[in-house]
Amino acid sequence: MDQLLNLEELGRLVTTYLPKVAGAVLTLIIGFWVIGRITSMMQRSMEKSKIDKTIRPFLTSLVSVGLKVLLLFSVAGMFGVETTSFVALFGALAFAVGMALQGSLAHFASGLLILVFKPYKVGDLVEIGGGQTGHVVAIQIFNTILKTLDNRRIIVPNSVVTGNVITNISGQGTMGVDMTFGIGYGDDIDKAREVITQVAKACPYVLDEPETLVKVSELGNSSVNFLVRPWINSEDYWATYFYMHEHVKKEFDKAGVSIPFPQMDVHFDQQAVDPAIINGGAKPAPLS
Repeated sequence: MDQLLNLEELGRLVTTYLPKVAGAVLTLIIGFWVIGRITSMMQRSMEKSKIDKTIRPFLTSLVSVGLKVLLLFSVAGMFGVETTSFVALFGALAFAVGMALQGSLAHFASGLLILVFKPYKVGDLVEIGGGQTGHVVAIQIFNTILKTLDNRRIIVPNSVVTGNVITNISGQGTMGVDMTFGIGYGDDIDKAREVITQVAKACPYVLDEPETLVKVSELGNSSVNFLVRPWINSEDYWATYFYMHEHVKKEFDKAGVSIPFPQMDVHFDQQAVDPAIINGGAKPAPLS
């Protein structure tokens, strides 16, 4: 008799909850498919509308997460769960998690500030996070991802970015590349200036306007230093930097202009030096 009652109870439970479970599973499958379609359509729409590609992943992920939360609430309601109580519980849980993750929330808030005020965008060459330099690959909710010239991947927390100086190297479209070239004190300044100017004109990345700056900036300990500033498109920064250094050296060699290196001249006072030192420690032979 007990077994019969248990079977009847099991059958009643299956009859009661199986349609709900099947409906919930079907709702989840269809719901996730619809959400995927909506986010894909949203992504294509933003691309056609030429919305800044920096903000597209953020908006897409935000909409996707919001729709998935609503879907889970709907599925919970199918099982008779009081969604109002569930929302209250979820809010309390979110508050507790938020208190435990204050640093992450600071990163999130900083990410919103970066997306709103746009101190840089994807593709810009920047110096952020107290000295990290690279091209911006992505601006995520919590982090900014950089790609360095040597292909390293640097992840900088957004609150670290907003808490430090932000230098957008390529954000103006065109920029000057500051370089220093030294020549010897015995070399002709005008000749060296002409060589540097000709190299800048021959460089395929240097713009005609503004004119390249070539000025004597310092009389150093062992060299006369030129400040050289050619103007370029931002994306050609490193190509210009390497081209100028290599070809200035080659043209200096052809023109006979020296590039000095630190050295020291030592002068001996013959009367003050012990003759034994000069003769390798041997005493001088007596005069006959």
